[in-house]
Amino acid sequence: MIQMRGIEEEEEEEKMDLEAAASASDAPSQGQGQGQGTRKLHPFDATTCHIGSFVDFPYRAAPKRIRNRALLSVYTVLIRAKINVLLPFGPLAILLHYFKRNHVGWVFFFSLLGITPLAERLGYATEQLSFYTGSTVGGLLNATFGNATEMIISIYALKHGMIRVVQQSLLGSILSNMLLVLGCSFFTGGLVHYNKVQVFDKALAVVNSGLLLMAVMGIMFPAVLHFTHTEVHAGKSELSLSRFSSCVMLVAYASYLFFQLKSRPNLYGPVPVNEEGEQKEEVSDDEEIPEITMWEAIGWLSVLTLWVSILSGYLVDAIQGASDSWNMPVSFISVILLPIVGNAAEHASAIMFAMKDKLDITLGVAIGSSTQISMFVIPFCVVVGWFMGQEMDLNFQLFETATLFITVLVVAFMLQEGTANYFKGVMLILCYLIVAASFFVHVDPSNNDD
Repeated sequence: MIQMRGIEEEEEEEKMDLEAAASASDAPSQGQGQGQGTRKLHPFDATTCHIGSFVDFPYRAAPKRIRNRALLSVYTVLIRAKINVLLPFGPLAILLHYFKRNHVGWVFFFSLLGITPLAERLGYATEQLSFYTGSTVGGLLNATFGNATEMIISIYALKHGMIRVVQQSLLGSILSNMLLVLGCSFFTGGLVHYNKVQVFDKALAVVNSGLLLMAVMGIMFPAVLHFTHTEVHAGKSELSLSRFSSCVMLVAYASYLFFQLKSRPNLYGPVPVNEEGEQKEEVSDDEEIPEITMWEAIGWLSVLTLWVSILSGYLVDAIQGASDSWNMPVSFISVILLPIVGNAAEHASAIMFAMKDKLDITLGVAIGSSTQISMFVIPFCVVVGWFMGQEMDLNFQLFETATLFITVLVVAFMLQEGTANYFKGVMLILCYLIVAASFFVHVDPSNNDD
């Protein structure tokens, strides 16, 4: 904090130097030739008078300002947030991987702890970038980089042929967002606004529910085809159907983006529009300003994504060892533990917006993230596995497919009224506990076991 005060004092000095330089450049021309210590103005000042103030700015101020700005940015992103106390666990996991090879369980645990603040900081950097890109594009960026952790882990696991880990981790992300994140948001928002009925835009919920049902249809048909033994070519027809369905789902998601950005840009705005006066009052009361610049946000997104990629490698490599040492099924680790870490940013932001009575943004974060995983990330992984030579398909096995189908139905019924309360949140959280207990006692079948 002392260092930050020093930076602020130096910035005040720079402002005073800038004002002094500007006043010197505006002084009468006869004072310039009398040896008053002022540098000669730039020749272009004869035609453009305001350039002189920038030329007379002290040369020492520019590097000092850049240094102070860099320190302030590091403090804002890496030090100020309380969750950043978990950042050292990432390097600790790497050290344990190389020096304590028999502690695989601890490597996995520390990797989980190290990725948690990185996922939250990715959400923060995306939120800062959304100040410069607008609310609609910012919402899409938030959903995209909010799922960056899951996508990086999935691609790394897919590269090493761990197809079931990819399928189960992405399925767990959908279940976590729809049940745990949305349930906690409804619960906390209902407690904060106990005497008020919280409402949200039903159109947003209907569109996302329709996309989720379409994703369920794309995932269900390959599984039904496999378990009913009605394939034309055993083991190949479901793979071909999965790749075709994935391409169709990607086209559907692209159409959804076009509809969201071009056709109806105001339908999914962050501020619900009821009456003009109420909207203006809400914006003025909750007006926020960015804390870092646009290029700083882009730079931090790049750095954090790279660090998540590095830790994801150690995390995936330690999954099997953690399962053996903890006597815990791999399916439980993939479906429950990994998504909770990856959804840390969505979890925190969705609850925060629900407490502020902004359920439209909460739905955009929780349900929108589930929609993007089911309609973009999963088909994208199928296409990427196609190019990698990995037989990644949409056959998520019977137990996982049934779980996803029932979850989408439950959430769709919860959202059909357009209202939220703490009791709905409790029901969603309890449903997630049932799902977690089911995967704890579930044995993942082998590829040849029908």
